[in-house]
Amino acid sequence: MVKVRIGTPEDVDGMMALAMAACAENGLTDPNPMKLLGQIWPSLNQEHGIIGVIGPVGGRLEAAILLRTEPLWYSDKLSIVERAVFVDPEFRNAKGGRAARLIEFAKTASESLDMPLVIGILSSQRAASKVKLYERHFGAPSGAYWIWHGKTGDWQNAAE
Repeated sequence: MVKVRIGTPEDVDGMMALAMAACAENGLTDPNPMKLLGQIWPSLNQEHGIIGVIGPVGGRLEAAILLRTEPLWYSDKLSIVERAVFVDPEFRNAKGGRAARLIEFAKTASESLDMPLVIGILSSQRAASKVKLYERHFGAPSGAYWIWHGKTGDWQNAAE
């Protein structure tokens, strides 16, 4: 059975590896590892955030969700804002529904903390199937994103 657990500081290397893989696949521009660490490290210490992970403590992680608690740009009230949901490609077709389990982790965090959850999809790859997954868990979307003059993952081609 696939279980999501709360990430700990021992998971920093596994999280950074997943984060870099997520940026390679879905990033709109090239990643800054220090900026990634600036979101990941406090969340692994449950400072204004939390990370749900699948995998052994301190080992290779199969999947993760990075959640931050912060006010939206127009308010002082806190919300849970998802920064990333990522399943390592090696585990996407494995039994256990990792993405669905991470989504349920986020919903539980939202309900437990009594804060709204803001979660979405910013990807040029497999977006339609991701939308269907999210609709099964959350219902109809509350908006959409468009990218003009760019495509997620294309920053790698420009760097080569």
